[in-house]
Amino acid sequence: MISGKRNNTGLADYGIKNVGDVYHNLPTPALYEQIVQRREGLVAHLGPIVVRTGHHTGRSPDDKFIVKEESSQDKIWWSKGNKPFEVARFDSLYNRLAAYLQGKDIYIQDCYAGADSRYRIPVRIVTEYAWHNMFARNMFIQILDEDELSSHSPEFTIFSMPRFHATPDIDGTSSEAFIIVNFAKRLIIIGGTSYAGEIKKAVFTVLNYLLPQASVLSMHCAANQGAHDDVALFFGLSGTGKTTLSTDVDRRLIGDDEHGWSKDGIFNFEGGCYAKVIRISAEQEPQIYECTRRFGTILENVAIDSHTRRLDLADASLTENTRASYPIPHIGNAIREGTGPHPKSIFMLSYDAFGILPPIALLTPEQAAYYFLQGYTARVAGTEVGLGKEPQAIFSPCFGAPFMALLPTDYAGLFYDSIVKHKVTCWLVNTGLVGGGFGTGKRISLPHTRELIHTAMGGDLAGSAMEEDPVFGFRIPGSCGNVPSEILKPSQSWQDRDSYAREARKLAGKFIENFKQFENDVPQAVVKSGPSAGKSA
Repeated sequence: MISGKRNNTGLADYGIKNVGDVYHNLPTPALYEQIVQRREGLVAHLGPIVVRTGHHTGRSPDDKFIVKEESSQDKIWWSKGNKPFEVARFDSLYNRLAAYLQGKDIYIQDCYAGADSRYRIPVRIVTEYAWHNMFARNMFIQILDEDELSSHSPEFTIFSMPRFHATPDIDGTSSEAFIIVNFAKRLIIIGGTSYAGEIKKAVFTVLNYLLPQASVLSMHCAANQGAHDDVALFFGLSGTGKTTLSTDVDRRLIGDDEHGWSKDGIFNFEGGCYAKVIRISAEQEPQIYECTRRFGTILENVAIDSHTRRLDLADASLTENTRASYPIPHIGNAIREGTGPHPKSIFMLSYDAFGILPPIALLTPEQAAYYFLQGYTARVAGTEVGLGKEPQAIFSPCFGAPFMALLPTDYAGLFYDSIVKHKVTCWLVNTGLVGGGFGTGKRISLPHTRELIHTAMGGDLAGSAMEEDPVFGFRIPGSCGNVPSEILKPSQSWQDRDSYAREARKLAGKFIENFKQFENDVPQAVVKSGPSAGKSA
């Protein structure tokens, strides 16, 4: 049984034979039917589909590999996030996956990654779960023209088979789960995990490999646009507020997570959003909240009453990383074309659990390149397995190290050149603790952060009275509308000033130590723009 428009699925080209039913390019309502029939999920009140991802409720960074082969091995940033995988072992594992698919029903979605037609790549997503296929339909760019769809020829193909597990001793994987990218064969295989985010981030890794080689900066950031075509970018790791701050009722959303920056402007890589929804409210995040109540939205690991089918967004019993996947048109003021002009403002978001960084600080281009390479945030117990009671500084180059296939300095060079050429104003924003460190400080309120960002976008903040931070060197505004002036300058907001000075120097030392890996590969002006642990706070 072939459902949906029957294109040439080309399964034989992948060595896939003797499968069961093939469901090709099913629309969302038909995928709903499959999800319910196969008991993969529940339809909740008002129409979203609720699914469970099992043991894996987030990404598995230790299980990601890149095949080490001649065409790409000299370009790859071999690191903890890009571990090498042998060609022979990939072939062996793939052959077993092909055998596993015999007799299995499969789902195929053909779509694009990249809203700019000059740089997008056609991709094919092959899944054993109907809801994973719907996830791909939500997250990538749908092909609505029937003739274009029928002639679709994928440049990369992704196989996502959660029930197929690796054998570490035989396959050379870290566990039964695996995410393996093969640039030579233009294949990605995923198994042993039901977390759908692995699909989107695997494609992101591919774009991070291809686009910079075409002089296009690939970025782990959100983007929105104001009434005067003023585009803003929001860089940040998970939990820093990237999606929340970019999804703004007063501005049009371009995208919430992945973008390219070409000579002509910004373009979204995706056709949907993948937002964290734990404890969101209609008051604080109205647009995202409404998306959790829409047909076509997939809710991962969100609590649901099986009788009334009503949701409890505050329930974190399964995970803090509850997620909503929805097509970008669910955001009423989104820019469906997914493109925009060159940015006017860039905000680098950090959740500073040490309470040292100010709520907002103005950066020079050299400082912007410095903090871009650092990709700093801090995490505390409860956000990640293995963390202790005290905050832990996290440095993720380019705010997305697990997805960056090339050297971080490759992206940083493009970043620096772009912000200088287009005269972009760059800011460092602390969405974490203010008024004290861990245990005494409080997280800055979302309305205060929004006001700071709106004021910065309007140009009023950069023109206000600024004071240079004696340790970090960036410039801090003395006032901003309704934001309490006492929280803007951390050295004054801590009750124990001596304690602040010690902790500030300690955090500066962490920055300095981490940046040593880049010192020989960036201009000295960038190196010197960082903090000094020896200065007095």
